[in-house]
Amino acid sequence: MLVCHCMTRNPVTVRPQDTLAIAQEKMTTGHFRRVPVVQDGVLIGILTDRDIRRHTGVEERTKVQAVMTETPLTVSPLTPVEEAARLMLTHRISGLPVLENSKLVGIITTSDLLKAFLELLGASVSDSIRVNLLANTAGSLTEAAQVLTNLGGEVLGVGTYREPAGEQQVFFVRVRGVDAQAASTALQQKGYTVLHIH
Repeated sequence: MLVCHCMTRNPVTVRPQDTLAIAQEKMTTGHFRRVPVVQDGVLIGILTDRDIRRHTGVEERTKVQAVMTETPLTVSPLTPVEEAARLMLTHRISGLPVLENSKLVGIITTSDLLKAFLELLGASVSDSIRVNLLANTAGSLTEAAQVLTNLGGEVLGVGTYREPAGEQQVFFVRVRGVDAQAASTALQQKGYTVLHIH
């Protein structure tokens, strides 16, 4: 999944000469915690609710340009979501402006990324189950997904991960339309070690 699939398009912006009070009003009205700062169509900074809180009591007479973060990190619409997440974690930030041909076209936040990862994993579907299998037993992840499909299930997401200690690699299949017990039995009959069903 790419940033363009989950970003907020055409975000609300402020100008560097606006007051913090104006920016705060826009952020409160829009229910967001950061706003890009644009001058003459060019992104020059970003302002967060934390920046504003540091100037409580003087919002009416403090300009955005005095407290904004200049030249913020950005991503493009074609950046993979995992790269955007890595940047946010590495730099301890919760939002990135999205630029296309040097023009601001969106913003992506941690909330957007969490929704994207739920979608990627198939976990946004409430009536689904996740089956965790020991990776080095029986067949492949594709074959495990086929077993569940043969039971009438719809596969929503698949993947692998390592247990925290790094000792075991785990396959997971997110599926709906299959009873958990039936899924476990069918997979065990094919030689898979079922670790958990959630």
